[in-house]
Amino acid sequence: MSAQKVWFITGASRGLGFEIAKAALASGHKIVATARKTQDLISVANLGSPDRVLLTALDVTDERQAKEAARLAVEAFGRIDVLVNNAGYGLLGAIEEASDQEVRRVYEVNVFGLLNVTRAVLPCMRAQRSGHVINMSSGGGLSGTAGWGVYGSTKFAVEGISETLAHELAPCGVHVTAVEPGFFRTNFLDGTSLVQTAAIIDDYAESAGRMRAMAAQFNKQQPGNPAKLAQALLRVAEAELPPVHLPLGNDTLAAYETKTGAFQREINEWRAVITDTSYDG
Repeated sequence: MSAQKVWFITGASRGLGFEIAKAALASGHKIVATARKTQDLISVANLGSPDRVLLTALDVTDERQAKEAARLAVEAFGRIDVLVNNAGYGLLGAIEEASDQEVRRVYEVNVFGLLNVTRAVLPCMRAQRSGHVINMSSGGGLSGTAGWGVYGSTKFAVEGISETLAHELAPCGVHVTAVEPGFFRTNFLDGTSLVQTAAIIDDYAESAGRMRAMAAQFNKQQPGNPAKLAQALLRVAEAELPPVHLPLGNDTLAAYETKTGAFQREINEWRAVITDTSYDG
């Protein structure tokens, strides 16, 4: 077994968060498992002894709770080695269909919540001169897809935050990785993790509307194995030079390669216009 580490995992009560907590414990590590309600973490409590498992309530949109959860983690285990920003949820619908309130709510959790927890944990990691921030992004953070525009935009934000943090924290010995899962067989497509826009506009029936129907049919048929994703994160956390980006799943990889190929073709076609924008001489 590698050196024992303390993992701080948000959204650990179910789905990918639960699988990551289970894998970390099985590998001999300690975990701080968080969810909005501690009673939702009973299944995590059953995975390990109290000296290796700390359960704490954390609504990531509450910055004071984030700071308190980080304080309790350090008080219990003395350090935080790996932060997994996993808490979040999806919003399915065309961009125009999404109301201001729906958009703001998903940003509060997926972006501002991630920032709250990251700011709460980083002082500990900087003081240690070691640590690893793992931000759960999405394949939707690498390329846009009809119906996932607002949700994907929150993950595009996570990508930019992660890339910049990696530069800023490198002198402190702290690594940052954005993980971009494709469709993994969790409860993400259930009503507990995915909200659909209240408004439906007929003109989007062939784009966002078709995606709504596909998502319902695809539920519990996703190709990705959550247990294998958790094992991938363990490997990344042990790497001496971990990647800044880790797309997981053949679906994510194919979509990204399609996007970059199309992007390169556009650059080639428009190169003269692109390069002819500087002052002459």
